[in-house]
Amino acid sequence: MRVRTRAAIVAAGVAVCVLALLGVYVVMQQFGHQLRLPMASRSCTVEADGRVVLGADQMANAATIAAIGVQRQMPERAVVVALATAYQESHLRNIAHGDRDSLGLFQQRPSQGWGTPEQIRDPRYAAEKFYAALKKVKGWQQLRVTEAAQRVQRSAYPEAYQKWADESEVLSRALLGHATGAVACTVGPTPTMRGPAAASALVQNLALDWGLPGLAAPTDLTDFTVPATDDRNGWRYAHWLVSHADDHGVKRVRFGNLEWTAEHGTWAKVKGGVAAPSQVLAEVFAAT
Repeated sequence: MRVRTRAAIVAAGVAVCVLALLGVYVVMQQFGHQLRLPMASRSCTVEADGRVVLGADQMANAATIAAIGVQRQMPERAVVVALATAYQESHLRNIAHGDRDSLGLFQQRPSQGWGTPEQIRDPRYAAEKFYAALKKVKGWQQLRVTEAAQRVQRSAYPEAYQKWADESEVLSRALLGHATGAVACTVGPTPTMRGPAAASALVQNLALDWGLPGLAAPTDLTDFTVPATDDRNGWRYAHWLVSHADDHGVKRVRFGNLEWTAEHGTWAKVKGGVAAPSQVLAEVFAAT
């Protein structure tokens, strides 16, 4: 009798564990992109009158969304709305699934005229389409973040965007150059790209995101420079470079008297000289 009882208890325990794991799986499939989970590595911390922690991929997407807003000459409020929208729709991840045929950062639908699946999965294209749609909303500047986002997205949860407004404002302040040394990312030991290929991709995507003509791939991987007309633009580019450090193999970024390194993942005062105030310096990992 005792053996049967113990067997029944064990079987019940196994069933509970299986159900619990199944429940976790279902939740992650449905809501995983919206959950705030601790990140052990490849994470970024943004501090600009507030604090936000993101994964490396999320940070890179946020930086591109902000840069495209500037390139399209949209006001800062538009960048906040765009970031809050992507926060809610995908948690700033370029996901390949969603409700019905929704895809990408903003969960845009090919069937609703947003573009092809391949286009929508391009963060730059997706951001451009969002800003274009927002610009058509009459009086959007006077609306709350969630109301402006809803006019574009037409979500079943129109108030959901507002909960990301504070985080989006922190990101916007940093990525638009209003804060100094505000984006600090930890890069893993094996960056996605290295060497000349990394340098070439870095220059190409920096130019495309910000609309910077005339940037050429550096011949020296330790001395890549980006012209900056003032401190604000300098920090825009510096923060963009750090945001894309993991996916573009960035090893070091310097602007003014501060320097970020992949080794430490933080900004620190420069030792032995200060970079020219009119340029941002960067270095990528050498090829192995």
